[in-house]
Amino acid sequence: MTTVRIATITPNEYPVAVHVRAHELRSDLGKDSGGGDTAPGAHDFFDIALATCKAHTAMWFAKKKGIPLERIDVTVDSDGAQERQGIYQMHVRLAFHGALDADQRTQLERAAAACPITKLMTTSEVQIDTVVEPA
Repeated sequence: MTTVRIATITPNEYPVAVHVRAHELRSDLGKDSGGGDTAPGAHDFFDIALATCKAHTAMWFAKKKGIPLERIDVTVDSDGAQERQGIYQMHVRLAFHGALDADQRTQLERAAAACPITKLMTTSEVQIDTVVEPA
């Protein structure tokens, strides 16, 4: 089980400190939502999760199979214009760097497509149980 803790940094403001294991990050709302855009927001972290998973999965697969992948670039463009209608579009571009042949590139593309976050986002039933605790 992983625990993520969030705490408001400044009273009556949006920025929060995000704690996961020994790591601390920041999050804020974008200016169009009333925040200061001082850090990525929740939707940004959603997109980051997908991009990171694809990069890590491709690199893990390459190391496991001895494929000479030196690095990977992942770009995710998202469009939440229809989110309220249940559609959140994500467009992913991958660039594999290294002395790779066509078969290796195809294998890496398949591996990245099967990353666990892609599966979580597209095929899993996510159950959320929210409890309000006393302050």
